[in-house]
Amino acid sequence: MNMIVTPTSSATPNGTTRPQVRIVIVGHVDHGKSTLVGRLLHETGSLPEGKLEMLKAVSARRGMPFEWSFLLDALQTERDQGITIDTTQIRFRTNSRDIVLIDAPGHAEFLRNMITGASQADGAVLIIDALEGVRDQTRRHGYLLHLLGVKQVAVVVNKMDRVDFSSDRFKAISEEISAHLNGLGVTPTAVIPISARDGDGVAEHTDRIGWYKGPTVVEALDRLEPARPLEALALRLPVQAIYKFDDRRIVAGRIESGSLIAGDEIVIMPAGKIAKIKSVESWPLTPIASRQGAGRSVGITLDRELFIERGDIIAHAGAAPRETRRLRARIFWLHDKPLAKGDQLLVRCGPKESRATVVAIEKAVDPGELSSSENKAIGRNHVGEIDISLSNPIATDPYTENPRTGRLVIEVSGRIAGGGLVLSVDAGQRAVPVDIVPVESALRPDERSARYRHNGAVVWLTGLPASGKSTLARALERRLFTNGGSPILLDGDTLRAGLNSDLGFSAADRSENIRRLAEVATHLARNGHIAIVAAVSPAREDRATARRIADTAFREIHVATPAEVCEERDPKGHYKKARAGALASFTGIGNDYEAPQAAELVIDTSKRTVAEAADEIELMLKTSGVLFDELVDLAANI
Repeated sequence: MNMIVTPTSSATPNGTTRPQVRIVIVGHVDHGKSTLVGRLLHETGSLPEGKLEMLKAVSARRGMPFEWSFLLDALQTERDQGITIDTTQIRFRTNSRDIVLIDAPGHAEFLRNMITGASQADGAVLIIDALEGVRDQTRRHGYLLHLLGVKQVAVVVNKMDRVDFSSDRFKAISEEISAHLNGLGVTPTAVIPISARDGDGVAEHTDRIGWYKGPTVVEALDRLEPARPLEALALRLPVQAIYKFDDRRIVAGRIESGSLIAGDEIVIMPAGKIAKIKSVESWPLTPIASRQGAGRSVGITLDRELFIERGDIIAHAGAAPRETRRLRARIFWLHDKPLAKGDQLLVRCGPKESRATVVAIEKAVDPGELSSSENKAIGRNHVGEIDISLSNPIATDPYTENPRTGRLVIEVSGRIAGGGLVLSVDAGQRAVPVDIVPVESALRPDERSARYRHNGAVVWLTGLPASGKSTLARALERRLFTNGGSPILLDGDTLRAGLNSDLGFSAADRSENIRRLAEVATHLARNGHIAIVAAVSPAREDRATARRIADTAFREIHVATPAEVCEERDPKGHYKKARAGALASFTGIGNDYEAPQAAELVIDTSKRTVAEAADEIELMLKTSGVLFDELVDLAANI
């Protein structure tokens, strides 16, 4: 992307390293961005040799005045012909900075850059036409810089020649844009009057702006502070893939921040598993003994066998990202359909993705008008702050703590629909166990299956109260045990009397109740048992969480007994109490039960006996690979 060859950082004559600052330049399409960029390249000596003279000669031959924007037009043409490379990122030098200037040529392109994370700006230049003044799109760009978390903004009031270099006109624009940005929490580092075409205020003060005593554009850029070096941040290594080579299991990914070396103690999030780095692998030379930092793609091996999957984040023990199922984010919405509370989304944080539900929407704003609306939705090209509930736990950081892991992308139907910044993270239930090393069972899964004649599984019975879940669960437990299996019943009410006695019936407590049930059941299944869960579990999202936790071991059975039959049965008297108003938050009276849409089995206990229903469950477990044939044959003779 260079028009001159400039490394990420360069050494000065005394051996120190020059900091690099990435700047995004935004503004209305006609306010002179290309002219300013062309002039900056010239004033800083960053143009290819002979380029300026050649373009001036071409302009003279065509009888047209030379424009500084021709520089970008010419380089764009060369890029299209494969002669040079992308001019959307332009490098030049000030006295003490290496500047990477990212041109955002239009509103839509800028948004796409923001969403995909291509624009990682440390600062910005916001350009305004002196004659036209602050426009809606100027305000929108200012708000988008706020959305991006860009705090260093230099404002350039261009085309001062069109208003006869009027100090009064400049003062009015300066006050208006400063008030706007200050309202967003962004204090302009400078507001600079210039004529990019003539050079006033770009690199030198001229007599025509003698009344202005602030910095030139080049001086303002020279004062911008670079971002904190990524290597100085905490280690973040998102897992891209896991490879098996000879006897090595290599976990591969790109170090987004921090650094690592063999021997480091690390934690794999969101699971919180602890290990040490046994070796750092690369190609063609391996292993690597030296410390590897941000930007390097590496593979690592660990000192123990752990279950790791794509999207997990590797961090140093004691400095891990937060594990969460709840995020607050500031987003920009691009989809035609407004985003509303309750909408189902796919959220991506790096390579990790999770189904999600919008729990709350606040501060819905049209960036052009900057007016917060009371609407419960965020319209296209509007901004808002949202709370998101995630089906799967993810590990992430607030953007202010780590910009590499603090961004998210939202998808709808496989297409990018929005994105933005993670503002805050609700910490997960489990703390990172920095001094705990999980101990694996001494028995292999195949040893248990050889004895029990079945694989481990989570059989999850869900349905209305009194639908027959516990009755079926007990019958199935007895039948499998009689035939040599290892079933274990986990009844929802029983666990609420002990393990989950601290939980109530709010939405959050219900979700946590199901999560704990799923974790216990999954632990049993991984050790070869068949965990039979009988729980109302009314929320589809909570059951999706249970399925994710148990993964391939999960078998969902919807006990779909009609509501009127359940209420007529009412063995515990709950329906009667709920009708009398004595039992709040009781599932079954209203429409608060969300029936499964893709259960492995659906059973209506009002139309079949318990034995017939148990037969159906056994057949499903056999055909899905849980029960071995011999066990089912024995069961058929009972």
